[in-house]
Amino acid sequence: MDITWYGHSCFRLTQRNYATIVTDPYDAKTIGYSNLKLKADVVTVSHDAPGHNFTDAVESTHVLTVPGEYEIGGVFIVGEAMVDTSVEDPRYNIVYVIDYDGLTVAHLGDLDHIPSQSAVDGLGQVDVALVPVGGGGGLTASQAAEVISLLEPSIVVPMHYKTNHTDLELEGVERFLKEMGVSNTEDIEIVDTLKLTTRANLPEGTQIVVLDAKE
Repeated sequence: MDITWYGHSCFRLTQRNYATIVTDPYDAKTIGYSNLKLKADVVTVSHDAPGHNFTDAVESTHVLTVPGEYEIGGVFIVGEAMVDTSVEDPRYNIVYVIDYDGLTVAHLGDLDHIPSQSAVDGLGQVDVALVPVGGGGGLTASQAAEVISLLEPSIVVPMHYKTNHTDLELEGVERFLKEMGVSNTEDIEIVDTLKLTTRANLPEGTQIVVLDAKE
C-alpha cells in the first residue's frame, strides 16, 4: 500500500487490485496548497467544512459522508462518529478505519478531543494512524500524543498542521514531535510516500513518519 499526502488532511491510499481512496479533499482557495485534481474509487469526508469536503476536486465513484460499514473494491471501510459530548455545541466528526487485506489505516479527520477507551477499542486494531496535530479545531500536539497512546498504532503520520503552503492558524509539526519525545526534529526523515507491505513487516514500537505534501 502507498500513502501519499496532499496537504492538510488529504491523503491518497492505493494498492494494486484494490480500490483507491482519497480522504478529506480540500478547497485550495480556502486553505492554500495547490489545486487538487485526483482520481479515486472512494472519497471519505470527515465533516462538512471547505478544508475537508471539497469532493469536486476528486473524480470518484463513491463518496462517504456518514458513519457506516462499507466494502468497495476489496477494501473494508468503517466510519465511526466521534463527537465530544461534554461540550454544548460539539463538532461533528467521522473517523474512518480503512482495511486493505488486513492492514488497517485510521484517518481521524478533525478529531478535537480525547476519546474514551471504549470508543478507541471500538475502532479495532489500528496499524497506521493519520492524526491531526496542529490544533485549529483539531487535536493539539499534546492531545494528539495522548490519543496515540490510546490507539497504540505501529505508524503515526501527522496531518492538519502549519506548513509553508497554508495560511491557516495552526501549530507546526515540531511541537508534536517534541510531545512524542523527539528531541531533535532533524532526526525525522521526511518522505514523499509511505510504502507498506504487510502487518508482519510493521515496526514493533510506534514509529512517526512525516510526509512531504505532494504539490
